[in-house]
Amino acid sequence: MFVYMDHTATTPVSPEVLKVMTPYFSEMFGNPSSVYSFSKKSRAAIEKAREQVAKALNAEASEIFFTSSGTEADNWALKGTLERAIKLNKGDHLITSAIEHHAILHTAEYLEKYHGVKVTYLPVDSEGFINLNDLENSITEKTALVSIMFANNEVGTIQPVKEIGKICRAHKIPFHTDAVQAAAQLNIDVKNLNIDMLSLSGHKMYAPKGVGVLYIRKGVHPENFMHGGAQEKGKRASTENIAGIVGLGEAMEILKGRFDDDKKKISAWRDEIISGIKNKIPYAKLNGATGENRLPNNINFSFIGVEGETLLLDLDLKGVCASTGSACSSESLDPSHVLMAMGLKHEMAHGSVRLTLGRLNDYEQVKYILEVLPEIVSRRREMSPLWEEFLKSEGASK
Repeated sequence: MFVYMDHTATTPVSPEVLKVMTPYFSEMFGNPSSVYSFSKKSRAAIEKAREQVAKALNAEASEIFFTSSGTEADNWALKGTLERAIKLNKGDHLITSAIEHHAILHTAEYLEKYHGVKVTYLPVDSEGFINLNDLENSITEKTALVSIMFANNEVGTIQPVKEIGKICRAHKIPFHTDAVQAAAQLNIDVKNLNIDMLSLSGHKMYAPKGVGVLYIRKGVHPENFMHGGAQEKGKRASTENIAGIVGLGEAMEILKGRFDDDKKKISAWRDEIISGIKNKIPYAKLNGATGENRLPNNINFSFIGVEGETLLLDLDLKGVCASTGSACSSESLDPSHVLMAMGLKHEMAHGSVRLTLGRLNDYEQVKYILEVLPEIVSRRREMSPLWEEFLKSEGASK
């Protein structure tokens, strides 16, 4: 059996999305910036997609800017906002969290190193939540931006976004959220949630790789990120990825129409797997929040005495695609910065596995996971000196 449970890493392009994209690779290939009528079809397709994305987020079409990825959108939000604030002498302080995606963390480090930006990295609790009092107390007259991810890509914890945005509005500080994972799983209303900027990525929501969005609320003005053309109202130069943009618009419209049904089904499967692992595998630790505070498709466990990379290889032999955390960091031997920030010990952080559900899954695969994973963990623990030491410390036996 082949089981793909790594939908957080990427998703396949859905047949409906591929169908609407296909003509823009060959039949309607005109450059949207050209003035002749043939190219107006490409321009119209982009504007339709802009409307689709805006409607899905309850935004205005004029507030949607297409990028090459969620990573680019994150870079634009942080660099553009801090560069403008510094230029206008309006602050040089950024607040973010310790469990952000590296697209945020590495950009923050760049701003620290090359622009002298002061960065506050808010800690999180054992479930991955920031403390709103910590946020409030970290704000200074120099704070130019708060960037807190909507939902964590590794453990699925959903932050109190509306309350974060409310605090930022009260202090007249722009609030950016990396919603790359959340936009594919949750119904997001940027107006209701007090969001000023939001990043998302096509390939997390059954659209193609190579296309993303930065939502910029009217009245918020980050510096332009790419220069060399008048595309995207002169804010993001580069000939548009028409097929990708069309695909992203269609994917978001489809998602909007099936959010409730998908959430109900997938969250039920998530909870069954979580319950099954807890019942079948002793000393299995669920990482992240529970219930409505967790992404509907996210499952992340640590197993003492077992290396996460070893579990992935064993699962692969059984036909299961999973992850130890962020796919962007899969070649790193370091333990997850997210799990370490949540207080896990090194050996527990190294023994984590993430399973993320999606459209490629069915209930038979849910049952299959609960058959093969306990056997793999048990077999690997039998060979693990760390497991023996742990049992002795617990006063238990194999």
